[in-house]
Amino acid sequence: MRSPELRLDIATVCLSGTLDDKLAAAAAAGFDGVEIFENDLLVSTWAPREIRARCGDLGLSIDLYQPFRDFEAVPPDVFEANLRRAERKFDVMQQLGADTMLVCSSVSPDAVDDDDLAAEQLHELASRAGERGIRIAYEALAWGRFVNTYEHSWRIVRRGDHPALGLCLDSFHVLSKGSDIAGIRVIPGAKIFFLQLADAPKLRMDVLQWSRHHRLFPGQGAFDLSTFVGTVAATGYAGPLSLEVFNDVFRQSDPARTAADAMRSLVILREDVSNTGPVQVRERMRVADLSTVSAPAGYAFVELAAPAPAGILAAMGFVHIGQHNTRPIQLWQQGDARVAVRAGVSERIGALGVATSEPLVAAQRAKRLLASGMSDVDYDDPAVTAPDGVGIVFVRPEGDWMADFTPPEPGMVVNTCGITGIDHISLTEPFDDFDQIALFYRAALGLEPEPEAEFAAPFGLIRSRSASDRDRRIRIALNVATLRRGHWAPAVLDPQHIAFTSDDVVTTAMAMRALGAPLLDIPGNYYDDLDARFALPPERLDLLRSYSLLYDRDEHGEFLHFYTHMLGSRVFFEVVQRIDGYAGYGVVNSPVRMAAHRQFRLANAPARE
Repeated sequence: MRSPELRLDIATVCLSGTLDDKLAAAAAAGFDGVEIFENDLLVSTWAPREIRARCGDLGLSIDLYQPFRDFEAVPPDVFEANLRRAERKFDVMQQLGADTMLVCSSVSPDAVDDDDLAAEQLHELASRAGERGIRIAYEALAWGRFVNTYEHSWRIVRRGDHPALGLCLDSFHVLSKGSDIAGIRVIPGAKIFFLQLADAPKLRMDVLQWSRHHRLFPGQGAFDLSTFVGTVAATGYAGPLSLEVFNDVFRQSDPARTAADAMRSLVILREDVSNTGPVQVRERMRVADLSTVSAPAGYAFVELAAPAPAGILAAMGFVHIGQHNTRPIQLWQQGDARVAVRAGVSERIGALGVATSEPLVAAQRAKRLLASGMSDVDYDDPAVTAPDGVGIVFVRPEGDWMADFTPPEPGMVVNTCGITGIDHISLTEPFDDFDQIALFYRAALGLEPEPEAEFAAPFGLIRSRSASDRDRRIRIALNVATLRRGHWAPAVLDPQHIAFTSDDVVTTAMAMRALGAPLLDIPGNYYDDLDARFALPPERLDLLRSYSLLYDRDEHGEFLHFYTHMLGSRVFFEVVQRIDGYAGYGVVNSPVRMAAHRQFRLANAPARE
């Protein structure tokens, strides 16, 4: 008897490793059941009964066996051979304890375009399956020879007219074809035997290659899975939400981490459907222990771990305002921008201090999204570790957390160069984990995705994905090289930077140069191009050139910014001024900045003996 509770499944094909690795990872991530992909069974040393026992020990059910290919609308001799093949698979399924088999629409050259014949043969298959307590879930492959839309597969299932014959709806096969999902509403939920979910980026390529190499977990691609799931659930579908994702990266990655990312994506998808889906499905999709929090109030601080950043901070006008009472952390401030400097050998952004009216609730939400907690050795406030290792510390906007530091001297000035706050944080993420990390930050901090960008950098193509809250108080820009880099260039591994705000970036640059801040020089060719593109007044162009300021413009306004040199080999700073609602990040200037950083590093590299 199937449970009325919502079940979450994952296909073994989503994960790397042996079948035991996959099952253990799925169970550890909290999945209720699995789809056994036939190839995983064939290469396993375990007999089907042993697999069933192992799943039982892990608390997993086997809810689908797949795929069974090229069955329907074939000549009589091929049909008889297919029935024999199916009977052997039924034997295996009974040993596994699986009660549903997925049958893909045929791509065989033996098949003919005859719906009546397809329905008749599927009816016979369902009759034999039903005698054994097995159901047949018929799925339209997007590249099926004759049946390649869900509407067509539903017409055949209706003609087949057998209680053990129903549909498998796969979001990729439906949405990659651009099908109108409104037609799903007329399918009785009882005839939808299984629901498979996958996201994907927008790509113009052969749909088979798109499917087999580029699927993603929900929320990581371009498909509207929330509406799709809400539409299917509104039919009365009572089966699992199951992930079936073919992805070259996932099939080489740590299965435990991939399974955790997969579960996180389903939790976020359920939350979306419970908030925006049809009224009759919202309660069923609700994640009972997933808290909601108010929008973040901004960055309280950013923690920077580096051997000796104090000199560059002082040259940028920051003031050392306090020492932590019990930990080796200094607090530096200018305007409302605070940098917590933790002494250490490694150079990185260690943590983000996020101001929120509900720190404990915000941390609980992040943990429900499978973030690990941070040790109280690091912070007393509620804190978690994001999947990329960056800490997120939730503090109250009132600044209670600053009581842990020695108080600043009375009358101390903390706005010496005009920096007013923190605009955004930029992190470069590993290629294999980019999509999962981007989804986590959005969901844990309540951020909304912004337009994705790609640009040609000196060492390859860079993909940039940013997110912010509605009030633009928290902005995070994530970057990744779309192909793994070579190793010939001076290493700048996973660069990170903090972007500060200024109301007058020219005045700020002048003040910092006077203090000796190591600001990045920009080549003259850049300004010649600015003149060609924007026809700026000559005096303004000369001013930008004089202080190595970069410029961009969008439909809202203008953007001025400049950079420092790197502290060592990874972290640097940026100062930005947004004019009249400019919404971007000056991505068009990133290749110029990257080349300038490289040129400086080459010119100042220690001489080789």
